[in-house]
Amino acid sequence: MRFTKMQGIGNDYIYVNCFAEGVPADPAALSRRLSDRHFGVGSDGLILIRPTENGDAMMDLYNADGSRAMMCGNGIRCVGRYVYERGIARKETLRIDTLSGVKTLRLDVKDGAVRSIEVDMGEPVLEPARIPTLLPGERVVAQPAEIGGERFELTCVSMGNPHCVLFVEEVDSLDLQSLGPRFEWNPLFPEGVNTEFVQVISGHELRMRVWERGSGETWACGTGACATLVAAHLCGKAGRSATVHLRGGDLEICWREDDGHVLMRGPAEFVFDGEIDL
Repeated sequence: MRFTKMQGIGNDYIYVNCFAEGVPADPAALSRRLSDRHFGVGSDGLILIRPTENGDAMMDLYNADGSRAMMCGNGIRCVGRYVYERGIARKETLRIDTLSGVKTLRLDVKDGAVRSIEVDMGEPVLEPARIPTLLPGERVVAQPAEIGGERFELTCVSMGNPHCVLFVEEVDSLDLQSLGPRFEWNPLFPEGVNTEFVQVISGHELRMRVWERGSGETWACGTGACATLVAAHLCGKAGRSATVHLRGGDLEICWREDDGHVLMRGPAEFVFDGEIDL
């Protein structure tokens, strides 16, 4: 099976062109096998680029632990670059199907190469039951809650997958290996949760680390950066647009006032192509 490794500001996945290769029999097991950074290729998960009637291609995502994910902001930018540069659809505006709906991608192309990609991530979901979280209220904004015996103020957002955002004085010294698992499968989040730890630098600049459901700490999370900007605005800590600094690089996020859609812009890079005997 041929595959391509790609990364979006350090959030790395293994991509399989199912237009050419077909769909693997057990993608969850394959993701666990290939994602292992010691005995496999090494990645945050497996993304199948599949044919669909609902757009130019479908992104079918499996985390490193084999669990299926509905959406990935960095992953979908890489899908967009792959689809364009590998000839699946030579369009500068693409429609990519996901388990959380069809997303529109606008590609910045120069000399046949994709320089950056803007993704319309749609409207954030703020109703607790739809995120989902068992925390009460019409919205969960700066709501106190006890997690692992410690009190935190939580803001919850779904960007096609569930996010829990909390603001801290400084992110670099946090022990995410200890903190992250307390949130990931806490009973307050019946489908698990991605957790963003955010330091406010200014009203237009945020620094973030993320513990992703099914993958642990990753160098970047596109949906998490979107949820972070939404949470920061709801908490009065940022405007409607900001640069979000992640361990792997920066994303530009804007929460439009006119239609409520969140836009994300960032890079997508090829790492290498390979072939594995299944």
